[in-house]
Amino acid sequence: MSRLWANQSFVISHADAGEFKGQGLRPFFEYRQLGISEATKGDFGAHVIRAVPGMESPGRWHSHDLVFQMVYVTKGWVVFEYEGEGEHVLRAGSCVLQPPGIRHREVRHSDDMELIEITSPATFDTAEEIAP
Repeated sequence: MSRLWANQSFVISHADAGEFKGQGLRPFFEYRQLGISEATKGDFGAHVIRAVPGMESPGRWHSHDLVFQMVYVTKGWVVFEYEGEGEHVLRAGSCVLQPPGIRHREVRHSDDMELIEITSPATFDTAEEIAP
């Protein structure tokens, strides 16, 4: 059995029992952890991110030191700009795989924006970057 599969335990998360917290990478978003980090001993992470109404993104360029990052928008819309790819409007039902290390920024979002982000590993470093 693979090391990754051996590290996993069963976990279930329900929206009505989940709690959004402002502690996360960006202060203009709130985060609800889904228990994936604990269930995989940090190999993977998954959380729901929602906009804090009335707060805007400063649009800072950054990159992440990780192996995998996927974003799936469940509500509203968000505009991301990616190095070499330009600006993209993601709306409910949009999905993006952000390659490791790609410079990007969150440009703006709707007040009702909500998305799911899945990463590997669960905890990773983020570096501020200059615009490409």
